[in-house]
Amino acid sequence: MNIVLLGAPGAGKGTQAQELVAEYGVAHISTGDLLRSAVKAGTKLGVEAQKYMSAGQLVPDQLVIDLVKERMAQPDAQKGFILDGFPRNTAQAETLDAELDAMGVKLDAALLVDVPFDVIVKRLSSRRTCRNCGYTAPAGVDVCPNCGGEMYQRDDDKPETIQHRLDTYQQQTEPLISYYKDHGILVTVDGNRPVADVYADVKKGLGL
Repeated sequence: MNIVLLGAPGAGKGTQAQELVAEYGVAHISTGDLLRSAVKAGTKLGVEAQKYMSAGQLVPDQLVIDLVKERMAQPDAQKGFILDGFPRNTAQAETLDAELDAMGVKLDAALLVDVPFDVIVKRLSSRRTCRNCGYTAPAGVDVCPNCGGEMYQRDDDKPETIQHRLDTYQQQTEPLISYYKDHGILVTVDGNRPVADVYADVKKGLGL
């Protein structure tokens, strides 16, 4: 099971990825997490990525691909992987296809968790995050039930910031939906429902 995960910020992609990882033992490859880990560990690729990040520039596609390939070589990824956060546009998708082809690996599906933008704005702007452990909860929870830390609203979760992120998604990432549809591997699920209902549809759509 090799999957690319698609959907707007706040659509619930990460939650569905966690469910698949827990049940099937595949690797959840989040490019954001990979970059942060590589920088923190001071790996060769991490040092290279840090130069761009420190300068406020986007990390080049090839560097991200190299990080992904490195992660795919690890044992858990041999069972399959869920790629989250990359590709972000069709140019990256074409590069990824070429690299996977060279590795003898093919994508089984591009899973789109589809949620209306107005629902996402409401969902994210009511989210609060723990300053200590990163636990998230709805507005009204002032003390983290996980560690007792202070809950606050991240700048990323303010309505004006969310709208900007959705605009960026629409311009850059939405064309990927057409790209994978044309390749015959797009699976779309309605993400505006309880997690268990969405997950049931995810499994059905992926033939699991």
